[in-house]
Parts: sequence; structure tokens; C-alpha cells
Amino acid sequence: MGSRPRFIDDLSSAASDAPGPQSTDLLTHNDDALLDAYSRTVIGALERVQQAVAFIAVEHQLPGETSAHPRRGPRGGTGSGFLFTPDGYLLTNSHVVHGATNIQVTLADGAKFDADLVGDDPGSDLAVLRIGSPEALPHVELGESSKLRVGQIAIAVGNPLGLQQTVTTGVISALGRSLRSNSGRMIYDVIQTDAALNPGNSGGPLINSAGQVIGVNTAIIPGAQAICFATAIDTAKWVIMQIFAHGRVRRAYIGVAGTTTPLSRRVQRYFGLSAQSGVHVMEIVKGSPAALGGLRTDDTIVAIDAQPVQDVDGLQRTLDASRIDRPVSVTVLRGAQRVELTVTPVEQAG
Repeated sequence: MGSRPRFIDDLSSAASDAPGPQSTDLLTHNDDALLDAYSRTVIGALERVQQAVAFIAVEHQLPGETSAHPRRGPRGGTGSGFLFTPDGYLLTNSHVVHGATNIQVTLADGAKFDADLVGDDPGSDLAVLRIGSPEALPHVELGESSKLRVGQIAIAVGNPLGLQQTVTTGVISALGRSLRSNSGRMIYDVIQTDAALNPGNSGGPLINSAGQVIGVNTAIIPGAQAICFATAIDTAKWVIMQIFAHGRVRRAYIGVAGTTTPLSRRVQRYFGLSAQSGVHVMEIVKGSPAALGGLRTDDTIVAIDAQPVQDVDGLQRTLDASRIDRPVSVTVLRGAQRVELTVTPVEQAG
């Protein structure tokens, strides 16, 4: 006869299979060692960024309000940010500082500064601030979000609900998400993490185990458990360069929402593609350049003007200011067909 299932009643007969005191002690010792290693990793990463994380307080002037005729009501807000250069440039969320009449930055050592808004990009929910200081300031190291893997450690630092220098930990839950911002715009190449975020964490850094910033904490899903989002740092680097060059971000717009999707080796060979992934079209804005050009939902975009498009961030980068009002060739996979379409991007509205 075959062996029967072992139920709770069988615990007495299973006693001989249980680990003895020595093996139990060994397991406990190993667990303690793992926990200590994890703690050291988190503490070490935190020490590399903590002094560069800032508390941001803003004031807004209500519609119709003047200094001579102030109105009572909510006028302030708070968030987080972090210094990324020694000469006082900070990165935060656009929704933290957008429309603010006064911005004050408090560093970890308690020093307070008035901040100027250098540039604001609601399309990625990012903004660059500048504070003046006669001395070099502590600043973070920017990592590479393109090298992230699902499951690796993620550490969030910020000021949730005004509680300054709060640290939460988790893992990278998913990559290449798309997220619709409060303004209605789509934010692409978003990192999903289960490191807990709360109001006030917005604009703070998401870091890896080496203390490098891999994302800018951006949003949560209200009512959900540990579903939090950060704008990828590779996107942030591009936005910073655009703001430094132009004071704003100019983008070509075609009107699609999508997500990064892998391409099987069979599909790559069949269509002669070098890319291992593309952008799966999930939504097309009515009357947009994409709709006028013939794109459909469930198409997979694999190239723009023969340049491979491997992910949502790559699509966003490819659609830069040079392609505004200029017809471009869009290569899509549609079922078992490879289709070439012509789309004329327009400038994304501010």
C-alpha cells in the first residue's frame, strides 16, 4: 500500500523526524545571522542617503486671494525631496510643489532654506528645486533603474504625515508600470514596491541595498495593501537634463497608454527583431495622433523610425522634441503581422 497522508494525529509518530535541540539551535542561529545581515544592509544604505533627504513645506495662494484680502482655508502642504548635487539641486514630485507661492526646505541637520523652483514636469510628476548654501551639501548617488530586478530590496525614505526621516523597507514588486497622475497624464516606466508609503513620502528617494537612488516615491493606491509606486530614476535623469537645458520638458505626444511586454524568442526570430520586449498598447486617446495614424489597442509597438522600442520608458525617450509635428514610422506587431504605420506626433500640452 502507498503511504498515507500525515495528519495532526500523526505528530507523535513523527517525533523521530523532528530536528533535535542542536539542529533547532543551529536554525535559530542561522536565522539570526540572516536578520543581522539584512539589518546591516538597510542601515548601511540609509547612512549613505539620510543627510541628503529633505522635508519640504509649501504654501499656496487660494484662487481670488490677495495679501490685502486673505481667505481662510487650507493653504499649505508637505512632502519630501533629496539633494542630488552638492550645490543645492533637489528632486521632488511635481504635485508637491506645483503652483506653490513659497517653498521651504529643511535638511536632516535642521538647516532651513527657501527654495526656488527650477523646473516642473507634471508628465513624470517630477520637479527640480534649488537652495543656496555657501558650503557643499550632502547629496545622493543616482543609480540605474534599467538594471533593477523584481524581488530585490527597496528602501523608502521620507516624511510621511510630517514624521521626518521615516524609513520603510520592502522589495521591487514589479517594473514598467504605467500610472495616471492626478492631472490625467500618464506616467510611464513606474516602479511598483511594497515598501510602505504614506502622504508626505511623495518626492522622497527609493533606494537599493547599495544606497543608490533607483526611484522617486510618487503614489499609492488608496485602500490597497502595500501597492506603492515610484518614478524610475532613469526617467528622472532625462527629466533633469531637459529642465537644465530648457527649464521645462518638451515631449512629442501620440496619445497611447501601454505597458512593457516581453517578446518570446519565437516572435523575435519570426519578425527579425533584436529587442526582447516591446510596448503593449492598452489605451488610445480618441482623436489623438495614434488614433489618426491607425494604431489599435493590443498592438505591440516595437520600433519608432526603425529604432527599437523595448519598454515604455524607451518609447517616452524616443518621442522627444525633435519629433514634434514630424511624421514618424511606427512599427507594430498585430497578431501574426508586422505593420508599418505613419503617425505625426504633436507637442504634449503643458
